[in-house]
Amino acid sequence: MCGIVGIVGKAPVAQELYDALTVLQHRGQDAAGIMTIENGNFHLRKANGLVRDVFHTRHMKNLSGNSGIGHCRYPTAGSSSSAEAQPFYVNSPYGIAFAHNGNLTNTHELAEQVFATARRHINTTSDSEVLLNIFAHELNACKGMSVTPEEIFTAISNVNNKIRGAYAVVATIIGNGMVAFRDPNGIRPLALGKRETEFGTEYMVASESVAIDAVGYEFVRDVEPGEAIYVSEVGELFSQQCSDSPQHNPCVFEFVYFARPDSFIDGISVYASRVNMGRKLGEKIARDWADKDIDVVIPIPETSMDVALEIANTLNLPYRQGFVKNRYIGRTFIMPGQTMRKKSVRRKLNAIKSEFKGKNVLLVDDSIVRGTTSEQIIEMARESGANKVYFASAAPEIRFPNVYGIDMPSANELIAYGRDIDQINTMIQADGLIFQDIDDLVMAVKEENPAVNGFETSVFTGQYITGDIDQNYLERIDSARSEGAKNSPKFQGELSNLDFHNMPDNS
Repeated sequence: MCGIVGIVGKAPVAQELYDALTVLQHRGQDAAGIMTIENGNFHLRKANGLVRDVFHTRHMKNLSGNSGIGHCRYPTAGSSSSAEAQPFYVNSPYGIAFAHNGNLTNTHELAEQVFATARRHINTTSDSEVLLNIFAHELNACKGMSVTPEEIFTAISNVNNKIRGAYAVVATIIGNGMVAFRDPNGIRPLALGKRETEFGTEYMVASESVAIDAVGYEFVRDVEPGEAIYVSEVGELFSQQCSDSPQHNPCVFEFVYFARPDSFIDGISVYASRVNMGRKLGEKIARDWADKDIDVVIPIPETSMDVALEIANTLNLPYRQGFVKNRYIGRTFIMPGQTMRKKSVRRKLNAIKSEFKGKNVLLVDDSIVRGTTSEQIIEMARESGANKVYFASAAPEIRFPNVYGIDMPSANELIAYGRDIDQINTMIQADGLIFQDIDDLVMAVKEENPAVNGFETSVFTGQYITGDIDQNYLERIDSARSEGAKNSPKFQGELSNLDFHNMPDNS
């Protein structure tokens, strides 16, 4: 999962790109990059680290130009050791800078085709580089010194016919303008904004609407699944559907965990969807756990806080903050080793003992992945004096790997893989465990926009909507994502096969 942003403005855009990336930092903390264009030249800064650490005054001064794109990268396959970042760029045709959020599922096949048909060398195992070169090859058909909107849309239509998977893309073409497009299933989000100035209209695209709000643009709409947007250098906007059969199937995990609560994705308030999740899970708890003597509802910060509050309201129980979060510790489920993850939980959360002592507590989290974090938090609650510790997950059991850009462990490392709820409960050592039903989760999100056809729910159901995922593919990523593989030298050369957001640090 990554964050992307692009702006075509009437004044220098580097500061706004920076501000947008800081707002999108939750989508990727491993690396960041900004590419701007001025007088027919790219200006690039990218490196590993948080946005605030990658860009200093000297870098910002060099990022001149009234248009540009930015990217913040999510760590790959449980490791943040890679020194790679986006944007990518190629100098032919025209000069193209490129940033991508998602994951292609036919990367190896595409890489072979790119070399065989276009004689283009792919320098990494990143599908972003493959996708960029496919797009560049399609633009090679253009004969003029500049491209027309029709030629760009034709190129993107051809790209959509070749690639499979999840993708939201923003690119700039020197001498022409900014291009943005979204996969035909709309798995990864992309929003369009604009701003009227005394010099004309400025346009912006970003992974989430909150980035558009934060830099003073007006949210216009979501980019539709399969749609392409082109904004010329002079600020003319063109759009066209570039897929023969687009469907609205956004990733449901965006609403469970990844997106900010103040964002809207495909007309759905992330905050409202989480409140709905809490109401539905609260109703299930009231129905199935009538015999449980719960004294207090406590969220595990911080994505689950809105869910937990609504559960407490539904059950007419007190809601309390029982944990204090250290905001400077990264996500535990993406760390490379079990020992590191266990240590990180203690560094990440500290219990307020008075909220646990002598009470039967209901802990609420957004999801359970490996279960390591859940087990440690339950242990912390008991050490703080809790009498009984019940556990509720706002998401159903995660039983299958994600292939669309979310870095999750090997299937064998998922606590719910091949286990029933009683077995999971025993492993995390709770006094009771309850999960959201998949139908309730889907309806909690769909209530906010009934026009959405469906949702990408493969981590819960094992049904992959692109229709091209077989057992061989899953076994290949399972092998690459296993703990042993992550620690091997070979794995360091294969990391980007899993999250595919890699580019050498040329800063």
